[in-house]
Amino acid sequence: MREIRTFELEYGEPATAWQIDRPGVLTVTEGEIWLTVEGDSEDYWLAAGERFALPEGARAWVSAGRGGARFSLAFASAGRGVAAAVAPAVRNWMPRWLNLA
Repeated sequence: MREIRTFELEYGEPATAWQIDRPGVLTVTEGEIWLTVEGDSEDYWLAAGERFALPEGARAWVSAGRGGARFSLAFASAGRGVAAAVAPAVRNWMPRWLNLA
């Protein structure tokens, strides 16, 4: 399971800063964005369809190009932690659903 958040920025809005607490992927879905990551000597202009991997612990700033922008941030779940928490419920539910219990 992944967590996906969608954001919209208007041209002229101040740059938005995030502290990335787990690895994620930023994907531009409309427009273009300017991205800078603390400690990286490059700035990036990303257009619709382009992606950028954000490492855990990074501090990133994002702002929109002239036409505004829409983008998403996707994060992987805790993986086994989520699966382990859900597994007992699925095991109990499946036999009843299949009339096997």
